[in-house]
Amino acid sequence: MDGTEAQSSNSDGKRGGWITFVFISVAVMGLTLAAGGWTSNLIVYLITEFNVESINAAQISNIVNGCSNLFPVIGAIVADSFLTSFSVVSISACISLLGIILLGLTATLDPLRPQPCDVNGSSICTPPSAVQYAVLYAGLALSCIGSGGTRFTLATMGANQFDNPKDQAIFFNWYFVGVYAGSALSNAIVYIEDNVSWKLGYGVSAVVNFIGLAAFLLGRRYYIRDKPQGSPFTGLARVVVATFHKRKVQLSSKIEDYYCGKDGITTENIATVPKKRFRFLNRAALKTEGDVQPDGSIAKPWRICTIQQVEDLKTLIRIFPLWSSSIFLSTPIGIQISLTVLQALTIDRHLGTHFQIPAGSILVVVLISTAIFLTLIDRFLCPMWQKLTRSSPTPLQRIGLGHVLNVLSMATSALVETKRLKIARAHHLQTRPDSIVPMSVLWLFPQLVLVGLGEAFHFPGQVALYYQEFPASLRSTSTAMIALIIGIAFYLSTALIDLVRRATDWLPGNINDGRIDNVYWVVVVVGVVNFFYYMVCSSLYKYQNVEKGADESSSSEK
Repeated sequence: MDGTEAQSSNSDGKRGGWITFVFISVAVMGLTLAAGGWTSNLIVYLITEFNVESINAAQISNIVNGCSNLFPVIGAIVADSFLTSFSVVSISACISLLGIILLGLTATLDPLRPQPCDVNGSSICTPPSAVQYAVLYAGLALSCIGSGGTRFTLATMGANQFDNPKDQAIFFNWYFVGVYAGSALSNAIVYIEDNVSWKLGYGVSAVVNFIGLAAFLLGRRYYIRDKPQGSPFTGLARVVVATFHKRKVQLSSKIEDYYCGKDGITTENIATVPKKRFRFLNRAALKTEGDVQPDGSIAKPWRICTIQQVEDLKTLIRIFPLWSSSIFLSTPIGIQISLTVLQALTIDRHLGTHFQIPAGSILVVVLISTAIFLTLIDRFLCPMWQKLTRSSPTPLQRIGLGHVLNVLSMATSALVETKRLKIARAHHLQTRPDSIVPMSVLWLFPQLVLVGLGEAFHFPGQVALYYQEFPASLRSTSTAMIALIIGIAFYLSTALIDLVRRATDWLPGNINDGRIDNVYWVVVVVGVVNFFYYMVCSSLYKYQNVEKGADESSSSEK
């Protein structure tokens, strides 16, 4: 991933290229550090400072994580359609700063949080008031909107600084290294929150958020900023409406009968011909009487579309099954994140005599593992693969391997939880929720390392696939599709946990008396079924722009 080896071929002269990476990477690190400072320890904050029950705190955390990963989609649509990526990132970073400041106030001002629980038990805990909940949720909402609006919009903006697909791939790898390294370093803020004070921790989060925003703004004169072309979704909707209007019109085999644009068939669009797949949609571009003005402009916008707009919609339809398979790739991770923190609260988290890992920091193992494996994959595995097969691993191959590792991680989680419950019962701790099970926190590491290894394969694979396969008018939206997957997955994980609580007794308030291992085994079964679904989808999918980009990259190297 050496930036000096991959020179940008941007046509914008002094703008763009690897000089922008310095500013974008500092912004990514700062904003990721800030977001990790409040999200990683949210469950612990809700339990200890707001007297929220453990399972309810996990559910709130899942909802918050879901929101944080749905807002990137909104930000991407706004960036593609109305504003620019630069504007969306700048505004979102300011919003996240306001949200973190509001959360800091809940930790600083006593009237904004309930009285602490009595040390003798939680039965007399005072629940938060309506005003306290309102301030808390307002801070969480602003923080979610802000962090969501920056995360994947930054990825798109960074990739837009390069013309060469090879440079873009290098950028995406480094981008994810920065994200995971920043998330891992954010656990230093978690340590401050657990061992010094919550207000200082949130204060540090606000400071690094400001640093990330400032670094991003400092690079403004170097960025290539694409102008928004209006909502691409309007064009896609027109394809559906026009197809319905012309559902009884006979298709033609002549390219002249289809609308290519105001200038007609030119050297630029001659390669864009109606494809046979989903050919019923070709009717939307089929010219009928009254659709086109004598000068070639559209007379009835909702009755005729260009061939390119039709093909853009076909691309989204073709890629949708693959995208949907990734939802149940991320849902188990959402379940595991919540339950692992609860498990960590019940076991011995000491490393040595004096150091104790904060429960919210246990997930740093995933982040560190992913950051390390991303580097190893790019520097060693991919070159080895290329020497053996004379081609780089495809995005679909990387995603598929991520599926397998994810299932293995959930199975490992189930086995570890079975051991934890066995030790808890051997010491008669089922009725003692505040007791510590004599089991080392190191037992949780293997499952988290496997998740990190899986993410190192499937997340960059998904981003590269969507960025290159999506229509050019949906570039920001393409990278945000990962966030949409994660957001839906967190909501699904919340719904599944709630369903399990209602239908079984596996998740009581005291998890020492529950069966979290059974939850993990259910997730394993779902993961295996979803993997076979993915295999079917990937076997039927044919690359378009990925192969084209690879050919261009290889030819440029020659």
